[in-house]
Amino acid sequence: MAAYGLYTHIASNKFRSMLLLAGLFLLIYVLVYAGALLAEVVIDGDRSVDYYLMAAGRDLAKAFPYATGVAALWVVIAYFFHQNMIDSVTGGEDVTRKQQPRLYNLLENLCISRGIPMPKLKIMENDALNAFASGLNRRQYAVTVTTGLLKALDDQEIEAVLGHELTHIRNGDVQLMVVAVIIAGAVGFFGELFFRMFTNLSWNSTGGSSYGSSSSSSSSSSDRDSKGSGGGAVIVVIIAIALIMLAWLLSQVVKLALSRKRELLADAGSVELTKNPDAMISALRKIENRGELAGATSAVMELCIDNPREGFADLFATHPSVDSRVQALVQFAGGRDPGRLALPGDTEGAADDDQPEQPETADRLPSSASRGPWGDDVAGPASPSAGAAEDASQGPWGRHV
Repeated sequence: MAAYGLYTHIASNKFRSMLLLAGLFLLIYVLVYAGALLAEVVIDGDRSVDYYLMAAGRDLAKAFPYATGVAALWVVIAYFFHQNMIDSVTGGEDVTRKQQPRLYNLLENLCISRGIPMPKLKIMENDALNAFASGLNRRQYAVTVTTGLLKALDDQEIEAVLGHELTHIRNGDVQLMVVAVIIAGAVGFFGELFFRMFTNLSWNSTGGSSYGSSSSSSSSSSDRDSKGSGGGAVIVVIIAIALIMLAWLLSQVVKLALSRKRELLADAGSVELTKNPDAMISALRKIENRGELAGATSAVMELCIDNPREGFADLFATHPSVDSRVQALVQFAGGRDPGRLALPGDTEGAADDDQPEQPETADRLPSSASRGPWGDDVAGPASPSAGAAEDASQGPWGRHV
């Protein structure tokens, strides 16, 4: 699906996301098949590989409606109670205009300016600098902000963060990410359940141990006998474990594919809402490496504006790096990167060590800025003064915004 403008990028991303979610749901049936393989081995450990594969296929056909029902029940429970689960983990509480007039007014003004329904506003007592959106329908939508973010950011930066989270709601990212987390959680839960169940049975049950221990006569049998009888159980067990591991790994990869590009689109949407790319950039620079929510699960961190939990060599990072997000805003929205920003609570001198050198042309857009991923009309000024009036009237992505 080709994408030529900001909104076609959003539509294209939604289409790919739905395909990925369908694939994620299919992983549940992969786990059921793996569980059926293990069950057949436990029941009878002296069969051929072909027998186990065919028997597990028949078991999958029988279990298909039950697996679908359990998965649907899992989604329904999460649909109604996911916000309560998130609040119990983060400690987020609803606030009113009277309690937080500054934050409430900023969010309300953004919603009114674009005709967006006002989501619930929540505050969590935490010194970390972070925020996230949640909810699966208009009655559930909520934007949660930490107290640390309110203290560290000025009004324009907070407005940019709120615009980022509102964009997630407008684009349908919140629903997709919540559903992805739910299904991936189910895959991880049932995968671990099958693995633990088999581990216990293989050591404690007579059926499972029949293929685990062999007599001296069976150890001297031919390759043909091992493949045709008890040896098939070992091969099938390896296949089942490989399927469980593959299902878990693919569930994580799908979540990455859903979330990484969405953060870039949400940054772009925030600038489209606020017309202030510099505020989005400075907000990201302040939040950078300061967003860790102690005690929060990985599922909650994946919803946040920044997730500092990068994983092994960035392989399982759910968000693009702040540097790449800032670079995109500089190149395509005409913003300026001030580099890493120090906060009052930072150790003296730490900011100087982390501050990257800015090239002499840092305030000048690269030549590729005239043609961005959202169309040929993307245009940025060649200098801080050139084209400023035009950008202010057309938005950072030109006439298509």
